Amino acid sequence: MVQTARQVGPQRYRESFGRYYEDFTVGDVYEHRPGRTISETDNTWFTLLTMNTHPMHFDAEYAKHSEFGRCIICSPLTVALMVGMSVTDISQKAIANLGWTNIRLTAPLFAGDTLTAESEVTAKRESKSRPEAGLVTVKTSGFNQAHVLVCDFERTVLVARRGGNDTETRANY
Repeated sequence: MVQTARQVGPQRYRESFGRYYEDFTVGDVYEHRPGRTISETDNTWFTLLTMNTHPMHFDAEYAKHSEFGRCIICSPLTVALMVGMSVTDISQKAIANLGWTNIRLTAPLFAGDTLTAESEVTAKRESKSRPEAGLVTVKTSGFNQAHVLVCDFERTVLVARRGGNDTETRANY
């Protein structure tokens, strides 16, 4: 995570997070920390919020007869947490998320599991239509506490260039 602080007044400083387009290098890997231990409450709230009515996520009696023997964490929650974990490293200075592709859910997560994530920069290019920005593509991988891969996906983000038109406005926030 790139963190800086700049002086905004006498004896007053403001922290800033994130990377500009120029700070990304293909092949770099960012380990996103801290991890997140997922609770049963997190899972229940997420399923209710998203109207996901599959009983594997909140009905222990139903789930105990499944191949897993217990409730599993709702997979969109896993993806959402991984994206959130990666913001300070990948998209804190993003103008827009352009898409997620190749989402794979390779192993279940359960209440009490701790999720960690990392992202590898797989591609970058200057924007053809927005000279103040560039496109960065990463592959983000999520792991449980035993370092078993539970999910991965690719994400492309439109990231501000250092000194771009809207960069200064957001930097002053």
